[in-house]
Amino acid sequence: MKKNEPITNIMSKELVTIHDHEPVSKLRKIFEDGDLHHVLVVSGEKLVGIISSNDLLRISFGEFGNQDGKELDAVLDHTFDIAGVMNRNPVSLPVSGSIRDAARLLVSHRFHALPIVDGDKLVGIVTSTDLLHFLSEL
Repeated sequence: MKKNEPITNIMSKELVTIHDHEPVSKLRKIFEDGDLHHVLVVSGEKLVGIISSNDLLRISFGEFGNQDGKELDAVLDHTFDIAGVMNRNPVSLPVSGSIRDAARLLVSHRFHALPIVDGDKLVGIVTSTDLLHFLSEL
């Protein structure tokens, strides 16, 4: 089995990120426009957090569910900031890690996205879907 292969074989290098100082309305737009479930939060090239689409849904629909996009953005930007919404210091895997390492981290922590880092620099992401695709090709 190829589970000891480097994580770089399946990680995505095309990252969708948001900077920690940007407005929450930009985050809402990223989720609205893209087919993704996680956005990585960076300060420069350093990973500082991760936000799932569910994290955003909790704050945007719980409080403000019946507003149009423009009104919702105004309320979100006035009420929240990225740092308050993100999961700070997310679990990550070094770029030297293996596919097995990624699977173990995802299972043990019960989440679906794992940032890949080279030191402090964000270089990729692996999701549970990436692992399923890999396993389906064995």
